[in-house]
Amino acid sequence: MFSFVETKLFTRLVRECLTDDEYAAAQRELIADPDAGSVIRGSGGIRQLRVAAPGRGKRGGYRLIYFVRRPKHLIWMLTIYPKSVAESIPTDVLRKIREETEDG
Repeated sequence: MFSFVETKLFTRLVRECLTDDEYAAAQRELIADPDAGSVIRGSGGIRQLRVAAPGRGKRGGYRLIYFVRRPKHLIWMLTIYPKSVAESIPTDVLRKIREETEDG
């Protein structure tokens, strides 16, 4: 069974993006299949899960960025953002965020 760890950034942003029910649904999806999101090329294994936004579906919804630490059974919730704000996050930024999970 996996446990979730949230970065401070994620905790702040998820409240702005998703309802409690929507966030719980995303967590259930990740517990059922930690590899559900696509790997972001060049990020060191960070994944992106598309989360539907009301009335817009997954394509116009949110991007939940996470990293799976299999030996410790942890899913690090790194950040979340609406696709309309940014198409992607630079991979060098994602690698730095991932490095911060090494202690967790």
